[in-house]
Amino acid sequence: MRASLIQIAVDPDESPDSRRARAASLVAGQRGTADLVVLPELWPVGAFAYDAYEAEAERVPGGPTCEAMAKAAAEAGVWLHAGSVVERAPDGSLYNTALVFSPSGELAATYRKIHRFGFDTGEAVMMAAGTDLVTVPVPELPLGIATCYDLRFPELFRGLVDAGALALVIPAGWPARRRDHWTLLTRARAVENQAYVLGCGTAGTHAGVEQAGHSIVVDPWGEVLAEAGPEEEVLTVELDPRKVATTREQFPVLKDRLLGTPPPRR
Repeated sequence: MRASLIQIAVDPDESPDSRRARAASLVAGQRGTADLVVLPELWPVGAFAYDAYEAEAERVPGGPTCEAMAKAAAEAGVWLHAGSVVERAPDGSLYNTALVFSPSGELAATYRKIHRFGFDTGEAVMMAAGTDLVTVPVPELPLGIATCYDLRFPELFRGLVDAGALALVIPAGWPARRRDHWTLLTRARAVENQAYVLGCGTAGTHAGVEQAGHSIVVDPWGEVLAEAGPEEEVLTVELDPRKVATTREQFPVLKDRLLGTPPPRR
């Protein structure tokens, strides 16, 4: 399986509609190149552009990003993790909601971010928290879905692996000033769960916050297979689902868990 991470720049001088069209073109351009494409967190508006959340909130499904990304996934014939959008729920609540589309353009899964960043400001007070772990049964390489700040909470990823995930996909709007944490934590999540980690960040600067970029793909042994720089870039990597099984067989650490061990599968 080949995966492409599209590290798109979020430029405040580019309108969300223009960025949607550009992202759709980048996704469609992966036809024949990738089986799985990943976009960053909140790329239509910018993760730190809190003042724009209300104006740019959209319905899921039915909003402009859903429609554009569904079409792009179908045109490219890929599984598309379209990053996340500001979702306006029927009760008016806002969520940071990730969107995953099948190669036919069907909305295959959504994930409302559980851990919201900002402590007592920003996303943490403006958005509601999701409650459900989400996996996507992509053939040969089931995906576990998390978003940005979730990366700091390892128990979430244990739950995704217990649910069958072999690859952990993490779109992000990670700030440049904490880039070292991004690299450290993506590798840690791969090592402790013996799973692929695909972390897709944004480039550029928005709302005065410089983005880290440095999208990264880590294998189940913790080796970095590819890493982007700080600018806009498309990172394409070959993933071997057998590598997960081989790693877990050769170093069966997950079998020695004594705390939080899942019930036996029947």
